[in-house]
Amino acid sequence: MDYISGPIQDGKCLGAAGAGNIPNFCDVGLKISGILPISQNAGIVFHETLLTSVTLATTEQHTVAFVGTNQGIVKKILLSNGFRVDYYGDIGADPGYPILPDTRLDPTGRFLYVISTNKVVKVRVEECELHSNCSTCLNSRDPYCGWCSLEKGCTVRGSCRKALPSSPRWLAFGLGQECISFDRIQPDRIPINQPGYVMLVIKPNLPAGGAKYKCVFGSIPPIDAELKPHGLECKTPTLDYRPLIPDGQDHIQVDLAVRSAETNKDFVSRSFTFFNCSRHTKCRSCVKSAWGCSWCVYENRCVHETGNCNTSSIVTGDKAALLHMMHQNPSQMTSHGSGFCPRFRNPADTLLFPNNIPKKIKLEVENLPRQVNHLDFHCIIHLEDRNTRVPARVENGRTVVCDETTLSYEGATGEFQGSVTVMWKQTHHLDTMNFTLYKCDILGSHRGHPDCSLCVTPSSAKYKCTWCGEQCSFRESCLKHPVSKCPKPRIDVIKPLSGPIEGGTLVTIEGSDLGLKEEDVRGKIHIGYVPCELKDYQVSVRIVCQTGPVSKELESTIQVGNAVGYTNSSVRFSYKNIRVTGVTPQQGPRSGGTQLTIKGSHLNIGSSIRVLLRNYPCHVNTSHSSSSRITCTTSEAMTNETVERISLTIDDATRILTPENNIEEISDGSGMRRPLFLYMNDPTIIEIKPLKSFASGGRMITVHGTNIDAVQSPEMIVYGEDRGIQVIMNRTTCTVLNPTQMECPSPSINVVDFGESKTRKRAVRGTGSYVPRRGSGLETTKSIGFIMDNVESLLHLQNYLPRDKAQLLYVEDPILNPFPGRVKLYKGDTLVIEGEHLNEACDETDVTVLIGSQKCNVTSLAQTQLFCTPPEIQPPGSDETGLPLVTVKVGQFLKFQVGYLQYELMKTSVFPTEAYWVAAISAILLLFLFAAIVFIYRRKSTQAEREYKRIQIQMDTLESNVRSECKQAFAELQTDMRDLTADLGSSAIPTLDHKSYVMKVFFPGVSEHPILRDPKVRINGPSTNYDAAMSQFDLLLNNKYFLLTFIETLECQRGFKLRDKVNVASLLMIILMGKMEYATDILQSLLHRLVNKSVGTKHPQLMLRRTETVVEKMLSNWMALCMYNYLKDHAGPSLFLLFKAIKYQVEKGPVDALTHDARYSLCEERLLREPIDHSVITIRLVQEDPYYEKIPYQAYQTFQVVQEEDEKIQCKVLDCDTISQVKSKILDALYKNTHFSLRPSVHELDLEWRQGQRGHLTLQDEDLTSRTTSGWKKLNTLAHYGVKDSAIMSLVTRPNDSYSSNNTSICKKSYSGAYLNSGMSPTVGNGMSMSLGLGLGFGTLGSNNHGPHPCEVSLFHLVRPIEENGVVGNGGTYSGRGTTTTKTTPTERAQKAIPEIFLTRLLSTKGTIQKFVDDFFDTILTVNETLPPAIKWLFDLLDEAARRHNILDPEVVHAWKSNSYPLRFWINFIKNPDFIFDVEKTPTVEASLGVVMQTLMDSCSTSEQRLGKDSPSSKLLFAKDIPHYRNLVAKFYSDIRNLPQISDQEMNSAMQQLSMTQAMHFDHAVALKELYIYVSQYNNQVLEALEMDPYCKKMHLAHRLDNVTCTLEGEETSMC
Repeated sequence: MDYISGPIQDGKCLGAAGAGNIPNFCDVGLKISGILPISQNAGIVFHETLLTSVTLATTEQHTVAFVGTNQGIVKKILLSNGFRVDYYGDIGADPGYPILPDTRLDPTGRFLYVISTNKVVKVRVEECELHSNCSTCLNSRDPYCGWCSLEKGCTVRGSCRKALPSSPRWLAFGLGQECISFDRIQPDRIPINQPGYVMLVIKPNLPAGGAKYKCVFGSIPPIDAELKPHGLECKTPTLDYRPLIPDGQDHIQVDLAVRSAETNKDFVSRSFTFFNCSRHTKCRSCVKSAWGCSWCVYENRCVHETGNCNTSSIVTGDKAALLHMMHQNPSQMTSHGSGFCPRFRNPADTLLFPNNIPKKIKLEVENLPRQVNHLDFHCIIHLEDRNTRVPARVENGRTVVCDETTLSYEGATGEFQGSVTVMWKQTHHLDTMNFTLYKCDILGSHRGHPDCSLCVTPSSAKYKCTWCGEQCSFRESCLKHPVSKCPKPRIDVIKPLSGPIEGGTLVTIEGSDLGLKEEDVRGKIHIGYVPCELKDYQVSVRIVCQTGPVSKELESTIQVGNAVGYTNSSVRFSYKNIRVTGVTPQQGPRSGGTQLTIKGSHLNIGSSIRVLLRNYPCHVNTSHSSSSRITCTTSEAMTNETVERISLTIDDATRILTPENNIEEISDGSGMRRPLFLYMNDPTIIEIKPLKSFASGGRMITVHGTNIDAVQSPEMIVYGEDRGIQVIMNRTTCTVLNPTQMECPSPSINVVDFGESKTRKRAVRGTGSYVPRRGSGLETTKSIGFIMDNVESLLHLQNYLPRDKAQLLYVEDPILNPFPGRVKLYKGDTLVIEGEHLNEACDETDVTVLIGSQKCNVTSLAQTQLFCTPPEIQPPGSDETGLPLVTVKVGQFLKFQVGYLQYELMKTSVFPTEAYWVAAISAILLLFLFAAIVFIYRRKSTQAEREYKRIQIQMDTLESNVRSECKQAFAELQTDMRDLTADLGSSAIPTLDHKSYVMKVFFPGVSEHPILRDPKVRINGPSTNYDAAMSQFDLLLNNKYFLLTFIETLECQRGFKLRDKVNVASLLMIILMGKMEYATDILQSLLHRLVNKSVGTKHPQLMLRRTETVVEKMLSNWMALCMYNYLKDHAGPSLFLLFKAIKYQVEKGPVDALTHDARYSLCEERLLREPIDHSVITIRLVQEDPYYEKIPYQAYQTFQVVQEEDEKIQCKVLDCDTISQVKSKILDALYKNTHFSLRPSVHELDLEWRQGQRGHLTLQDEDLTSRTTSGWKKLNTLAHYGVKDSAIMSLVTRPNDSYSSNNTSICKKSYSGAYLNSGMSPTVGNGMSMSLGLGLGFGTLGSNNHGPHPCEVSLFHLVRPIEENGVVGNGGTYSGRGTTTTKTTPTERAQKAIPEIFLTRLLSTKGTIQKFVDDFFDTILTVNETLPPAIKWLFDLLDEAARRHNILDPEVVHAWKSNSYPLRFWINFIKNPDFIFDVEKTPTVEASLGVVMQTLMDSCSTSEQRLGKDSPSSKLLFAKDIPHYRNLVAKFYSDIRNLPQISDQEMNSAMQQLSMTQAMHFDHAVALKELYIYVSQYNNQVLEALEMDPYCKKMHLAHRLDNVTCTLEGEETSMC
């Protein structure tokens, strides 16, 4: 370190001779030595934030740093000159997860790839579109963004047309540019009927360069503008186009905008006004208007131009231009402004007139017109919606006098406002003034009683009222002598009537004649001997005084006096001593809001009350108080506090409550006194379940949280929307169970929230709004919250809980159907009540069934049925019918009365003794009568009776079997869906690679094909004539005219069969896989030819229905190539789950290894129609080594299972499974994530049963222990060997010398077509006749049967075929399904079940896999961004073809689309899932998939199919779902039609990308050779067609084809 950090030998380095490399090191070390650190101030600091990545970018003239943080945020920082740093925004890349250093820009610089610890995110570097105007765009300081002036948008420069740096077209930050705006508009207003020009001064200058602009006045058509040095000039709109001014207004404002002719967008605007002065009818409103209007006095009108007015009588407006008047008419200067209008002079006092007394109205006028006739005036008096016209005259040239008239009003008020308007020249308005009418009798009364003091009070002197007799009257109309003194006080009301002995109570006394002034009553108010101090006074009618203290409780009258005398009240006032004894509850949330109840005595007295918990006020609710208790609401506390002191103050009395004097609660049981009140932590909500309810509410919702018991009465609320604002729709009260749990009935919502006429689809919770679900109605989600005192955080749960946990899903209310005829007969079994939507939002615990007053125990709840067990004895009736009423309560709010229940066999608990005697005697008589009848009957028909009993036994047995089977099917339907969904979750998807996928689709059934050879071997080898010829042929195929002619010629040949068409189409697509855009062009031409040919037929909708031409197979192959990625990544998982669901359900029950009939199937033909007793066995698999080395193909295993000692793998099988079936299920469990082709075969393994000390037993399908009966041998099963649950098994490699191997090799040819499992049954699997596939297995071998040779017996597994005529003989064959070939005994016939009853298993299987069928159909019939553009292109091509040929029938186009996409593509993959997945397809599973395939075919049909009892079950099974699926298909086609059209460029780009991904997968030259075989076969016909076609002839294509032949034969092309 000395050499690095310090001077070496005073700075003299060693010589080069003796120091090695030290001199150089020394030299460098001296250069970097120093004691002063290099430092620099930080440009920007982010506190409490760790910066984890930095990425730099440049845009325009700026440098930007994108800095990632440990919080998942990318900060955008602008780096300027002079070390200036500006932070201008954030990008939320992955909040909560740190950003890693490897942040990169994409090549365009528009996107940023951000890597966090959680994911990789592609984000935009700018968000210009968020800025809606120019100023916010520039103020954002985002260097990427600028304001595109003419397009009026914030964009990047590349998105703004003709935008150059520093151009006014694109205004950017940092260039010193300003936003384009109006500086001024000259003029900015114009009369509505006056034409003119408008000058628009705009700063900065507009973009020039040939740009044209228009002026847009509101919605008026644009007007061309002329570009001026400082802006634009344009004409005002013509009068016909100007807007209408609304009634009651004098102007209208419109937006005056400037529109760019280039972009057709308005980029700058300001208000412009059209006004009309003539809308004003009064002088002052005219001249005060904002438009410079003037008033023509003699003409009595408001004008903008005064040229037509009498110049001596014009009042110019306040806003009129003074300079203009000085030049135009200087005389108008003398009458400028509203002060020169004719008007009334404001009087000093309000005009007052007594009611119903004749009076004249005198009004002083200013600016009266000089030339007017002073007699040409009249007054219009307006009172209570009526006008009275009164003549008027002018006195002294300045006063208008309305003639004497009587004014009156009907209202029961003391005063009433009226108005008087003076008119001249009949219609000319002079002015209007208000006046007041009054009634003395009302002014001098209080609460309907005349009051002398009110009448004569000095404040009422202006009315000139006096006390006349017993009422108040107008002085001039009083005929009696007025009085000078008023009577003694009268007391009407006193409140309150009690107060504390400490005093301080404000007592309010109301009455009449309570004095004329305060001095009249001050000191004259007493409660007994205690004075009451005056605090407030209202003349004559109201007194407020404050009580004084007393030493003990007192009760006395109240005395009030005035100048005349005293009056005592008729009621008494009480002084009370207040006591406080306790408070409840004793705890509440810290946020307050707890309703406290304070107990004691005399708590509701006094005039004011206040409660304090320590220093926290508790707000008293006086409306809920009584003498013994008051309630108050606690306020918020700062912290969790214990309140040891509560003070209650009523007026001047204060009482203190402490734990010591709290007699309500002495202690908590431990001897310690409990605090009066405890402020606890606010309650929180952790979980709410269930999150589903019906619309009427009432379902019990369980809420989990903390400190829930802090709230006494919590409420659950549901929110709705009112004009976009969330409001509380409803609420319910909850019940607190413990500190962590409470129960709340769900609040109800309005049914209209579900919308109208929508069909429901399977629900996906989420945004929203209304989600349609298949099958039953509508649902909607609503936000919920809780009112828990003042805890605001729980009002809106979605603010701190995940959205899906803070919303309640509402579905339609359940519907209970009434009993038919209102009465149901109960036969002693389970009571079934029918309905709809029963289990959508409730379970058995939410439903209560009452029969009369007794409960019916609910046992099961299904979608449409409710099951309950009634009481054994019929409950008593509740009305005149005598029958109990059945009532169903769902939740707390829904109640249904479905009818009455009548027991078929009445059981009564009370039976009279007399009735027993009557019954006994009747029974004896009936017994004797019955015995006689039986004796006579038995003698005559003994044989018939025996036969009847035998038939009865048979029928009872059959009925029992039917009932048992139906119940079992129903139970399976209820439970299988949950089990199936859980078991399928961990399965991987074994998708085939692209090469295998193409081979499966293009060449089904072909495992070896020449095109599979490695093309690189041929490319690297020497060139031959064959290669040259194929190159020439390839060039010919790339000629569109040659290829179309070639295909058309082949299809015209009779020998060109369907198999050849399929092969040619597949070879062509293999050749053109690297040129998909060319293949698409060829396909388009061929489709056009096919359409032209089809529209001329009788049924054009049959086009593409079958594969009859090359183009149809080419379309299938082209579609398969375009859909591979979509199928693999998007639609494949749902198809795989459907396949696995069917396979799982089929293997869940017995499957016959020979006939492939199964207990569970969708296909009636593959349904096992016999009851098979079976049970599930769990076997434990162990191996001798922990890595399964004995299992073949271990090298291909995708995972290794490491076994610890005594660890075993478990596998569930059936005891009726054959040994091969067991091995297959074990391999499925071991290799569930491995492709089927990589697994070991069941034929190479043996199953060993390990029995401890007994040794090992190898289990085989056939061995020496196999049982043979009447020539039929049954395959061995686990039950045959007696294998029990938890048996230990092991898979071992099959030896070559075992009995199984020898025996199977001998008999292999006898039953290879129907032996062991579905994988070994190619005959049945290919749909051939059963007699072909099973004849060898069920027949006997050879013509002689002289010994027990193992091959001379017929095999069966679960069901042995039965004969009707004869016994099994040599050479017998199995000729049908379930038809019999052996005789049966009567016992066997009695036990035989009706085969049709097992059809219920079809429904059970369908119900179990229904969800997977729905999900698959939803997936493939939903338009999203992953759908390949090829589908849109194809459908648009078909739509265009229909328009071109004028096909108006929509069903034709619908059929074309169905035939080209769902029925051509998806049907193939539903029927053959092994085309895309590496799986085993068994005949049983294939048959069920065929039913799903038929369902899709029916869904694509637009015609309704009439179904009946004779219709095939494959159509009946999904008949109810077909309308829904049909709607899905129609919506899918509609959504694709509404997608943006795919341009040729976009389509070519997509095809080019597809070509790049699938190039070099196959041997191109071999495919050419295979196709050239057809050229050789039809060489003459092809050459002739090429010569006949003018385009082909012009290009010498026939000659070029001859050259190919010559090259291939080794001849010179010149000789050809």
